[in-house]
Amino acid sequence: MRVALVHDYLNQMGGAERVLLALHSLYPQAPIYTAIYDHERVDSRFRSMDIRTSFMQRLPFVKRHHQPFLPLYPFAFEWMDLREYDLVISDSSAFAKGVVTRADALHVCYCHTPMRWAWNFEEYIERERLGRLSRAILLPVITWLRQWDYAAAARVDVFLANSPNVAGRISKYYRRRATVLPPPVDVWRYAIATTQEDYFLIVSRLVPYKRIDLAVKAFTRLRLPLRIIGTGRDEEQLRRMAGKNVQFLGWLSDEEVRAQLMGCRALIFPGEEDFGLTPVEANACGRPVIAYREGGACDTVIEGVTGVFFDEQTADALVGAVKSFRDDQFDPQVIRRHAEQFDTRRFLDRFQHFIEARISEHPRLSRHVSDRLIQADEREPFAARGEP
Repeated sequence: MRVALVHDYLNQMGGAERVLLALHSLYPQAPIYTAIYDHERVDSRFRSMDIRTSFMQRLPFVKRHHQPFLPLYPFAFEWMDLREYDLVISDSSAFAKGVVTRADALHVCYCHTPMRWAWNFEEYIERERLGRLSRAILLPVITWLRQWDYAAAARVDVFLANSPNVAGRISKYYRRRATVLPPPVDVWRYAIATTQEDYFLIVSRLVPYKRIDLAVKAFTRLRLPLRIIGTGRDEEQLRRMAGKNVQFLGWLSDEEVRAQLMGCRALIFPGEEDFGLTPVEANACGRPVIAYREGGACDTVIEGVTGVFFDEQTADALVGAVKSFRDDQFDPQVIRRHAEQFDTRRFLDRFQHFIEARISEHPRLSRHVSDRLIQADEREPFAARGEP
């Protein structure tokens, strides 16, 4: 059975790209179709994969600044030729689900969120601090993108959502039902440290909607040590407002990030995310999370067991949560066991079983089911794929 993977753009590394790596481990022969690809800004494992880009790859500056090319993405994906594939899996938070497949093919979309900037335009304008002129220019484009996105969602045969929060948005904006499957975390890569150091930690891209500014203001006021891992366009502004107790560590390797997670008192998670992998990674190290009580954090953080919440997205509310935080309240082993339910191995098994069930219901592809089940029984153990 011929399989293709489709991804929005490969010019940054985040949760969606980690999901793509997991999906490719299930279908190692499948090519990856994407709008643009910058091998220098993503995991080195992508370099050995068959990655096929759109006409946008040839546009100047697009790899570093893909946002100004917003109106071109629908055309980039609709012009991709996927006629030879029986199963198309799109990994999307924007445009990838808009590919056109054969009428008798099966298209499964793993959706990280419906387009944020299209369906939450007013919040997007506020977060990005865009003025009236920018709003006036963008509004007709956003209106068209909403219409296109709704039509593109109709091309998907089956939706998977990364959280109940996203499943609710898929229902609201697309009028479609979605099965919830949390994204994978390589829990086996993390461990509980024997000792903790005296600092709190943020691991994030430094962009407006992550609300790192709240943490910088709160910890500058508290005068408690805060380390920030990540880069982004807000970095200069955040540095200006930060006190001497706030350290900016920039980009770190995966090994260095793991070491920082293992050593921290708690992870600070001040933004509203669709899911949020970092809190689960912190939990895999036995470390609790102090999170804003909205979005995906509500699905991954258990109050009083794996972390604590603050209820208003303000520096004052975060200050109150940090002041009431007690290290001895949390059991690292209990926190670690909670994280294990999100392990990559569980994700892969659940995803494959889901696909096999959908194929068995498909009028043309059902004849492949017996072959797929035999392959699943005979596949190599996880140790052969780089896991213990």
